[in-house]
Amino acid sequence: MNNDAVLALENGMIFHGKAFGDLNVEAGGEVVFNTAITGYQEIMSDPSYKGQIMTFTYPHIGNYGVNPEDFESDSLKVEGIIVKECSRTYSNWRATGSLQDLMQEQGKIGIQGLDTRQLVRVLRSEGVMRGIISAQGKDEQTLINEARQIPSMDGLDLTLGVTCSATYLYEPKQEDLIQDPLIDIQKRYRIAALDYGIKRNILRRLSAYGCDITVFPAQTKAEEILAMNPDGIFLSNGPGDPSATIHAIDTITELMKSGIPTFGICLGHQLLGLVFGAKTYKLRFGHRGGNHPVKNLISGEIEITSQNHGFAVDQENLPSCLEATHVNLNDNTLSGIRHRELPVFSVQYHPEAAPGPHDSDYLFKQFIEMMSAKTA
Repeated sequence: MNNDAVLALENGMIFHGKAFGDLNVEAGGEVVFNTAITGYQEIMSDPSYKGQIMTFTYPHIGNYGVNPEDFESDSLKVEGIIVKECSRTYSNWRATGSLQDLMQEQGKIGIQGLDTRQLVRVLRSEGVMRGIISAQGKDEQTLINEARQIPSMDGLDLTLGVTCSATYLYEPKQEDLIQDPLIDIQKRYRIAALDYGIKRNILRRLSAYGCDITVFPAQTKAEEILAMNPDGIFLSNGPGDPSATIHAIDTITELMKSGIPTFGICLGHQLLGLVFGAKTYKLRFGHRGGNHPVKNLISGEIEITSQNHGFAVDQENLPSCLEATHVNLNDNTLSGIRHRELPVFSVQYHPEAAPGPHDSDYLFKQFIEMMSAKTA
């Protein structure tokens, strides 16, 4: 089989390589990059990557295979992937199959054999951009033109494509491979989690800290959420432009009037900022990887964090009701906020990351303590 493939970028650049996965489909989306060394399955199944083509900077991907436990959602959510080399073999006692086979089963295409270092340098200097992976033998200029027709991430609400279809109660499973910290659970708390593309490990961590979680679809109205009388509200991660997610902003605005303790991660963090009067903007190439240093401005401690976002809350014009709590040390962008009066806080990174650093797991405990103080 001829598996010659092309990556065409909207700036007119062409990269040649070999296709793997499902060669009968094309992948179009915003081309981004991730600097993590491990966790390709978690990354590819993270709903926050909806609408994006992932470039892995680590040169060897697929060498430990895939398995059912490491999915962060019900399927692969990236549009396609770009790697230096996709391993033809895998070796791991947990593996149940190869990355190549999984991509073929789920209708995803990848391209390998190109210079990912050059591609990342282009994305860092010019910014992330739209692109297409194709093995259909199309004319290069045709592919470039098609890439330019892909909707820009600016102004896109992608949450409705990844949220759950109906409200459900999360039921934790006994997973021998998941090592939870020893937590002294004095009381269980009822959490209302808004699903904008929630990762499974967020649900695992909240459950491990003693939470019973009801997950609501992204478009759920505040009245329905408040009707369950939750002890806490969780706002999840998710894809797209936060300022375009009007339904979420409207709902959260109503929820904040209740005074219920609230915790937001990534998109949830950005939405909280918008609700309280802050502004968001698109980063040139975003933050995606498992090695981002963040300073906790309250304690002065440094955390190594897992991050995945292309938008940020503007720190320069932060409204007076919000306090900056964390900052990214790579570029001094805002990484965390809290309300000065309400029991509300959020971070622009993933404290639940699996695989990833565990430095920020204390944030879940902070959420529990906030609910405990409110219900005391």
